[in-house]
Amino acid sequence: MSDTITITGLVATTPRHVTTTEGLNITSFRLASTQRRFDRSQERWIDGDTNWYTITTFRQLALNAVTSVNKGQRVLVTGRLRIRDWENGEKSGTTIDIEADALGHDLSWGSAVFTRTVVATPATSADPEATDAAAPVEADADSGASDSGASDTWAAPLTATEQPALATPF
Repeated sequence: MSDTITITGLVATTPRHVTTTEGLNITSFRLASTQRRFDRSQERWIDGDTNWYTITTFRQLALNAVTSVNKGQRVLVTGRLRIRDWENGEKSGTTIDIEADALGHDLSWGSAVFTRTVVATPATSADPEATDAAAPVEADADSGASDSGASDTWAAPLTATEQPALATPF
């Protein structure tokens, strides 16, 4: 059984990226999540216990994570929680893994710049201009999109005629 969880924390290890022989991209790292509370008697913040998680990302999220996330950064992770007990000879313990569905920087601690990844659509085998569907492709200037996001339809605000009508006015 798995549960969905969202946590914030500090990237504690350098993300490790591998591509399997089947072409599956996997990026993983350790995340430290420490609860803090304000101690009124001492008038300062006190760190509580630290929980340690192994974060694993797959496919496009793995490719984006390895180029975007670095050790020491604050991030938010949403994914499926897996708790496993293990034994190795005389040693035993519990491993807490999160298979990430979403990952991003915690903007409470700083700012970030977003660059949208454009993935090519699958092409037919008869097309001599076909590109690898799994590889990210930067759009050219003629397509109306750029890697700077300036003409990206997600980055541009909607004009008054493009905005959806609200059912109830504010």
